[in-house]
Amino acid sequence: MAWDLLFSTDYGLFSVFVIVFVLAMSVWFPYFFRRKMREDAEKGSK
Repeated sequence: MAWDLLFSTDYGLFSVFVIVFVLAMSVWFPYFFRRKMREDAEKGSK
C-alpha cells in the first residue's frame, strides 16, 4: 500500500523527485567543489 501511494499520488511522486534530486546534489557538489579548488590552486601557483 505504501508503494502504491508513493508512485500513484502527486505528493508521492514529488517526494520521489525530491529524494532523487537531493541524492544527485550529494554526488554533484563534491565533484564541483573539487574541480573549482583544483582550478584555483592552478591559478595561484602561476
